Amino acid sequence: MSAPRSTARRIFGRLSLPERTYVTDALRTETVGGVLLLLAAVTALLWANVPALHDSYEAVSHYHLGPEALGLHLSVEHWAADGLLAIFFFVAGIELKREVVAGELKDPRAAALPVAAALCGMAVPALVYTLTNLTGGGDTGGWAVPTATDIAFALAVLAVIGTSLPSALRAFLLTLAVVDDLFAILIIAVFFTDTIEFAALGGAVAGLAVFWVLLRRGVRGWYVYVPLALVIWALMYNSGVHATIAGVAMGLMLRCTIREGEEHSPGEHIEHLVRPLSAGLAVPLFALFSAGVTISGGALGEMFTRPEPLGVVLGLVIGKTVGIFGGTWLTARFTRASLSEDLAWADVLAVASLAGIGFTVSLLIGELAFAGEAALTDEVKAAVLTGSLIAATCATVLLKLRNARYRRIQEAEERDEDSDGIPDVYEQDDPAYHLRMAAVHDRKAAEHRRIAAEIARGRAAGTDPDTDPGTDSGTDSGTDPAHRMAAEVPGGAGEDGDGPA
Repeated sequence: MSAPRSTARRIFGRLSLPERTYVTDALRTETVGGVLLLLAAVTALLWANVPALHDSYEAVSHYHLGPEALGLHLSVEHWAADGLLAIFFFVAGIELKREVVAGELKDPRAAALPVAAALCGMAVPALVYTLTNLTGGGDTGGWAVPTATDIAFALAVLAVIGTSLPSALRAFLLTLAVVDDLFAILIIAVFFTDTIEFAALGGAVAGLAVFWVLLRRGVRGWYVYVPLALVIWALMYNSGVHATIAGVAMGLMLRCTIREGEEHSPGEHIEHLVRPLSAGLAVPLFALFSAGVTISGGALGEMFTRPEPLGVVLGLVIGKTVGIFGGTWLTARFTRASLSEDLAWADVLAVASLAGIGFTVSLLIGELAFAGEAALTDEVKAAVLTGSLIAATCATVLLKLRNARYRRIQEAEERDEDSDGIPDVYEQDDPAYHLRMAAVHDRKAAEHRRIAAEIARGRAAGTDPDTDPGTDSGTDSGTDPAHRMAAEVPGGAGEDGDGPA
């Protein structure tokens, strides 16, 4: 009697082929952007810490430009944080919309895992920071700084260390970061809005309404939407609500479902166009003018003695790892789900540690949380960089320990023996696939039979080097096909004919 088939739900199972293709394309761009982000951060640190260059960095960062009459005479650093990051959050809004209507967040059961992991991955770092500052007498206002994960930076680390992380774990990391961005946006909107100019806010809302109507009526043309988006952004900035909220609001309005006759939805098409601008220009420039903090021996010492920067480091390194791993484990425990057979909980721990890399949004929240306190802001920024570096190092060690296993999983996911452009693992239930494979094996068998026949004919027509006095056995035995095959094939006849050659 056969055992009853298990109905337990698997987590981190193999993605569907369309989802795998989307994740691969999205992560490829994020990885390139992450490498640029790393280069921008290193450049900022060098620019700010080389004595001969420090003054020029300060001069460029604080150079003001823009129309003062519109309240937009801002510093370069301010433009990067409030202006360019609106593009980043616009892409984040599209990603979130797509995940909700067509991705991992569409199915409530599938969404439970990344949502729970993201919530725990934000709550625990906030708790770690708060407890550190309550016991140390620090400022608890920076509790949100260690709550964000920077997916581009994390993927850049994966690219640098060369790990073959399975697509299911990469998709989990991507979805986790999308949910993480959503809650970061809510935190910025709710907790870092001091005063509201209702006239400007009303104008921004009206602009968003016009944006929505134009989308629903199918109006096309960048020359319509780009000027309107700039007006909405400017009104949102002057309202007192952080201007990046305008970006995410417009991203959420785009349609991300495919209709008949469409190869891609409008949201995916626009994301494909804007993502390189976000990952290749907006975020690296923000990093260039935000990560340039002065680092010295004394500053590093204060980072681990003052409660505010210490809380950020502990929140990113310990809080993120414990929160995401704990949220994932609790979700699996209470939904009676089990890990994919290919993975182990050590893999979840490695990804949770990798999510401790908080850069872009953490730097932004650090500036908002300690606005007006330049010295403390720089210390918190340095703590974000240090915590991210420690988290990246820990993740690298954990991932490298499992990298051989990851390579085998990746090879199995990408194997395409019938050469039809679709990995074999996605065709196991297709009779046509097995017929193609039968034909492939028939061709291989025919080729082996042909080679065997040629070798047999060669043996029958050849001369035995041991009985022919005119033949040098030391030379001919190495070139004769029959002798060569016997020497290469395990179990072939040796000189005594009774063992492997």
